Amino acid sequence: MIDIDIARRLRDQGLSWEPADGDRFAIDNEQLREEIFMLSSMVVERAQGRSGHPVLRFNGTTEWALDSVEQHEVVWIPREDQLRAALGETFRALRRMEDGSFAVTVRTAEGSDREVPAPRAEEALAGALLIHLTES
Repeated sequence: MIDIDIARRLRDQGLSWEPADGDRFAIDNEQLREEIFMLSSMVVERAQGRSGHPVLRFNGTTEWALDSVEQHEVVWIPREDQLRAALGETFRALRRMEDGSFAVTVRTAEGSDREVPAPRAEEALAGALLIHLTES
């Protein structure tokens, strides 16, 4: 799983999120940023708030009193498959290196290939996506 700070940078660079069951997110404040939630119609579901904005509603299975949080107050933590899908046609390859780390090869805006290494596959994909969003 990628770090919330990387996820926030992806969001700030324009990665959009349409919440769906199975998506992970963190509430972006000091007290809750380490807690990762998963969107599920059983526990956390999408709804419309009183103001008409999308909210993520917590059903009664949580241990503390949190009924809902507005979507703009959370940070989506995309999975490996979602990061790969967001790269689209710029994605060329993901390979494991001899030392156990990973490298993602992407096509740049100039048409050349660029390799982005990282200790884990999700981190390499997120790094490549950050580069792609920054160049776009």
